[in-house]
Amino acid sequence: MRQFWQEHSKASSLEDMMLDSNAQQLTQEDVAEILALLPCVEGLDVLELGAGIGRFTGPLADVAHHVTAVDFMESFVTHNQKENGHRPNVAFLQADVTSLELPSQSFDLIFSNWLFMYLSDAELSNLAQKMLSWLRPGGHLFFRESCFHQSGDSPRAFNPTFYRSPKEYNGLLTSAQKTFGDKLYGFEIVLSRSVQTYIKRKRNRNQVCWLLQKVLRNSMSARGYDTFQQFLDSEQYALRSIRRYEWVFGPGFVSTGGINTTKELLSMLALKPGQKVLDVGCGLGGSDFYMAKEFGVEVLGLDLSHNMVELALERAQQETRSLVQFEVGDATRRVFPEGSFDVVYSRDTILHMADKSALFQRFLLWLKPGGQLLISDYCCGPRPWSEVFTKYVKQRGYSLFMPQEYSQVLQKVGFRSVQALDHTERMLSALTRELQELERSRESFIQEFSKDEFEAMASGWREKLERCADGDQRWGVFYALKPL
Repeated sequence: MRQFWQEHSKASSLEDMMLDSNAQQLTQEDVAEILALLPCVEGLDVLELGAGIGRFTGPLADVAHHVTAVDFMESFVTHNQKENGHRPNVAFLQADVTSLELPSQSFDLIFSNWLFMYLSDAELSNLAQKMLSWLRPGGHLFFRESCFHQSGDSPRAFNPTFYRSPKEYNGLLTSAQKTFGDKLYGFEIVLSRSVQTYIKRKRNRNQVCWLLQKVLRNSMSARGYDTFQQFLDSEQYALRSIRRYEWVFGPGFVSTGGINTTKELLSMLALKPGQKVLDVGCGLGGSDFYMAKEFGVEVLGLDLSHNMVELALERAQQETRSLVQFEVGDATRRVFPEGSFDVVYSRDTILHMADKSALFQRFLLWLKPGGQLLISDYCCGPRPWSEVFTKYVKQRGYSLFMPQEYSQVLQKVGFRSVQALDHTERMLSALTRELQELERSRESFIQEFSKDEFEAMASGWREKLERCADGDQRWGVFYALKPL
C-alpha cells in the first residue's frame, strides 16, 4: 500500500488523492453531500482516519471541538498542515492505522473517507475493535468506500485495493464487539447508501457510505444475532424468503395486497409533482417506483434489511428516472433536518418497533408543516389474546397496538386530523385472493422453490386468515397531518 500511494501522491493534488481526473468537479458536490449525512458535529471530538490532503479536515474543524487528522503518507500530512495548520483545534498525525494506538473513549465521531478498502479483512476487523475502544458510548463511525470495482479513472501500474461488496463491510463492522467493564458494545447501522454525486455525475452506484453507532449489545432483542438487522436478513427477510413473498404479493412488493392495496392507500394522499416522500420500511421499492411514475414525486426508500435494499437497487438500475433513491437505514436512529419531507409513508413495518411514540415524534419533526403521514400496519384486537396468537407475536418479536391505541399515540405526539381505520376486512380479502392464487400456481411455485416451501407459505396464509377471523390480528390504516 505504501508503494501504491508513493506512486499516487507525488503532487499531493486532489486528483492524486481521489485517483480521478474529474476530482475538482466531484469534490464540489460530494463534500457537501457527505457532511450532510453526519450527525451533529458541533462541539464534538473527531478522529479523521485517512485524512489525505485535508478536504474534509477544514469543514469538520469549523464546527467540531477538536479534530485529530491521521494519514500514513507524509506528503499528504504536510499538505493538510499547510491548508489547515492555522486552525488551533486540529492536530496532525502521520501514522499507519493498523498500528495506531489512541486513548480509550476519547472521540465522539470517527470519520473515514476511502481507507478501509486499503486494509485486508484481518486488518479491518482489528481496526473495528480499536475504533469501538476509541469511541465514547453512543459515538458514531462514518466511512465511505468504493465497492465492487474502482471508480476513479487514474491509470494504475498495480492496484492492491480490496473492492468489497456492501454486505461484506456490513459483516466485518457489525461483527466487532468490545467489553468495557461488564458492558458489551458493538456497531449498529444507522444508514448505508450510495453517494448521489457519483450516481449523478458518473452513473456509479458503487460509491457507498455508512454511518454506524456504538451501542450496547443485547442478543435478546436481536433474537440471538449480533444485531436486529442480521436477524432480519438471516430469518424473515433472507433472500430466498423475500423471493417467496414477492411471488405471492407481486413484483416489487412484500406487503399485503401488493400493487392493488398500494393504489387504494395512495388515493388517500394528495401527491403532487416535486414533493418529497420518505418510505419507512420500503422493502423492494414497489410503492416507491409507482409513486414516482404516477405522481412525479421524489422518494427516499429506507429499510433496515440490507437484502431488501440490495434487491431494490437492482430494480432501480432498470428505471430510466432517478426520482427514487434507497438506503439501508434504521428509522429509530436516522437523522433528517426538520421539515425534510412532504409525506412520510410506511407499510407493515412499524410492528417491529416497540417505542412507537419516539418514532412518531421523529416523523413529525421530519415532515413539513401540513405534511401528510400514511401508515398501514399489523394491529391487534382486545387482550387477552389466544395462546396461539400470543406465541406468534412473541416468536416474531412484534409490538402490536389496537387501532385506537395507535391513533392515541399519534395524537399525543402532536399529529392532527388523525384517521384510524380498521381495514381487517380488506386484509382478509387480500389474503384470500393471494392464497387462492398461490394454490392455483402450486406446481410452478414448487418448481421455483420446493414442496416444503409451498406448504409453509400456504400454511402461513391460512394461519393469518384464522388470526384475523378470530379477531386477534387486525390491520390498521392511519392517516394524519402535521399542524401548519
